Amino acid sequence: MTSRELHLGVNVLSDGMHPAAWRHPGADPHWFTDPAYWIGVAKTAERGTLDALFLADSPSLFQKPGEPLGAPPLALDPIVLLSTLASVTTHLGLIGTVSTSFEEPYNVARRFASLDHLSRGRVAWNVVTSSDPYAWNNFGRSGDDAGQPDRRERYRRAAEFVDVVRALWDSWDDDAVLADKATGAFGRIGAVNTIDHRGEYFSVDGPLTLPRSPQGHPVLFQAGGSAGGLDLAARYADGVFAAQASLPDALRYAEDLRARTVAHGRPRNAIRIMPGLSFVLGSTEEEAQRRNRQLNELSGDGRLAHLAGQLSVDVSELKWDEPLPAWLVDGAESAGGSQGARDIVVNLARREHLTVRQLLDRVITWHRLVVGSPEQLADAIEEWYLSGAVDGFNLMPDVFPSGLELFVDHVVPILRDRGLFRREYAHATLRGHLGLQRVSDRRGPLALAGVPAD
Repeated sequence: MTSRELHLGVNVLSDGMHPAAWRHPGADPHWFTDPAYWIGVAKTAERGTLDALFLADSPSLFQKPGEPLGAPPLALDPIVLLSTLASVTTHLGLIGTVSTSFEEPYNVARRFASLDHLSRGRVAWNVVTSSDPYAWNNFGRSGDDAGQPDRRERYRRAAEFVDVVRALWDSWDDDAVLADKATGAFGRIGAVNTIDHRGEYFSVDGPLTLPRSPQGHPVLFQAGGSAGGLDLAARYADGVFAAQASLPDALRYAEDLRARTVAHGRPRNAIRIMPGLSFVLGSTEEEAQRRNRQLNELSGDGRLAHLAGQLSVDVSELKWDEPLPAWLVDGAESAGGSQGARDIVVNLARREHLTVRQLLDRVITWHRLVVGSPEQLADAIEEWYLSGAVDGFNLMPDVFPSGLELFVDHVVPILRDRGLFRREYAHATLRGHLGLQRVSDRRGPLALAGVPAD
């Protein structure tokens, strides 16, 4: 193994990353609500000794009422689903997305602490804000510009939200529970405290209803790529699910994030950088290209509509064999969606003078795309990892479950033989997998002891 450790998670988007994944002959379009399917995916990921399974989320269908669905939605609540998967796995980390835009800190703190206890320390919260207008319409506020907070306010609220959640996770000292049957003392006096938070957005007394979890704090991930997202990550995150389409962009992103992390008084390497990596695998490059062509043909112009949705533009503005619209390439800000993710795609198209068709051969949504053999995918992972631009990747196979199975069976052995990836789990918690220390409470005696992750 190298002195660093490669980290690999898998982002499970129901059917797969390709817009036509659900139409692939090996896919079942009804899987997205089938517990057996999800359990199988989780067990495959654990068989490959992956760090974690990552669940995105959206509390809306991302479309106008009456429009036909083009793919299975992100249907299941992440916390409910991860609770199921925690019961059938023993080592795999479990990362769930919950937006700070529509929740209350107490509920989020309690749910993730509960799941961390039930999984024995394998849980992470992916902290996001929401700009989807249809989601805002589901929570009593108009999703138009007048009804939705701007990006700066969303991130200001998110920062206070995370502060409250972390304070609640610390509202019990590590040694608060005595459970002394002889004396009848269940808890240590003074070890459970209110947080008495009074802020711009929240007023929360606390304490939480349960003791500190096995990891101290569940791991915090962040997935935003805008300036506000970078600052939120630099201040709080243990890991980032970044989106980068080229190595130069990935190197610049890593330097920017690490500099911001130091500016917030944290170690330069405090955050595990794990961008998404989309891939189409075959036993040979020719076979992978054939599989990719099959998926592209099944999708047809759906790929164009998919890209338009990710860029927050009307599909009529995109032409297959023409560049992106000039106004977009010139840097106009997004009216909705992720500005950081949009910039990644636009910057790549601008720098390499790509047409829309060429762009879609390089990325799926805003994530890097590799189409090739197991050796080629292992090479791609190794190049970025050894450059120092990333600490690993959040894997995004074209189709589930076959894409993940191919990776575990054919790419993981190559990475292991190269000394880049573990052959077995060395830790029991997600913090342990990621090389992070357990978070001790701020008052108790264990805070000074340097308690390991597990």
